[in-house]
Amino acid sequence: MDPHLLRTYVTVARLASFSEAARELGYTQSAVSQHIAALEQDLGAPLLTRRPVLPTAAGERLLEHAGPLLLRLEAARADVVRIASAPEHGLTLAVTPTALGPRVLAALPAAGVTLRTLARDEIPAAVATGAADLGLVDGLAAPVTLRLPDVAPLTTRGVGEEPVCVLLPADHPFARRPGLRLTDLVDARWLDAPGAGLPLDRLRTASGTGGVRTALRYEGTDLRTLTTLAAAGHGLTVLPRGFAVDVPGAVAVPLVTPRLVHRTEIVHGGTPGGAAAALVRELTGAKQL
Repeated sequence: MDPHLLRTYVTVARLASFSEAARELGYTQSAVSQHIAALEQDLGAPLLTRRPVLPTAAGERLLEHAGPLLLRLEAARADVVRIASAPEHGLTLAVTPTALGPRVLAALPAAGVTLRTLARDEIPAAVATGAADLGLVDGLAAPVTLRLPDVAPLTTRGVGEEPVCVLLPADHPFARRPGLRLTDLVDARWLDAPGAGLPLDRLRTASGTGGVRTALRYEGTDLRTLTTLAAAGHGLTVLPRGFAVDVPGAVAVPLVTPRLVHRTEIVHGGTPGGAAAALVRELTGAKQL
C-alpha cells in the first residue's frame, strides 16, 4: 500500500470529512477523493461510506493496522536522519514528571535542553519518530524492566531504582506505621493521576484483589498539585521516596508488600550522538554506546 494513500485515508476517517481532510493535508478535495478511490481499488474493498463519512467493516480493520504502520515509517525516517545529522549540541528530552529525580537533573547539560512532559506510553513513539532525542520513562517494577509499547526498534537502559512510599495525610490512622502492605489499603480511596504519579493500574495488578478504588482523577502533570491533593485527604498516592518525603501536611510511609520499586529507564533509537550520547553515558555509566 502507498503510505501517502494510507495517511490520507486515516485523516479522512479521523475527521469524518473529505473537505476537512483536504484542508489539513494541503490537498484539493478532488485529490483526497482520488486517493481514497485508489486505495479502495488496490485493496478490492470499500473503506468508507460517503454520507455520512464512516469506515466500513473493512475500513475499521485497516485503521487497526494503519496507525502502527505509519508510526513505523516515521520511525524509520527519523532513525536515518538521526544517524546522518546527529547534532553535537542541543537535546530534546521527553520525560514523565517522576522520572526527573535529583540524579537526572544533575546530569542535564547546562544549556540547550528542551524538556517535553509526556504520558509514559507516548514517550517511545516520540523518540522513535524523532520528536525527542531521548526519553526517560519510569514506573512500578517488581523489579524488572518496564513494559514499553512496541513502536520501533529502541534501546532501553536502566538509570536507577528507588523505594516507593504511600503518601498519606498527616492525620491518617496509618501515618505512624513504619511500613504498609497493599492489603492494608484495600478499602482506601486513591488518586488516579496518570500524568503525574505512578500508574494506578499497576497497583491494581499488584494487589491481586481488584481493589484500589479511585476517589479523584487528576489529569495534570504537576506533582505539587498531586501531593497537595493527597495531603488534603482526597486520596492516597504512591510516589518514589524522593518525591514523597517532606510534603507539607503529609507523611510518606514505605510500601513494603508487595515488593515494588520505582524504576527509571532511558530510551533511545539507534546510536545517539552529541549531547544525547553524553547524557546516556552519564546516567548509565556506559563507556561507549
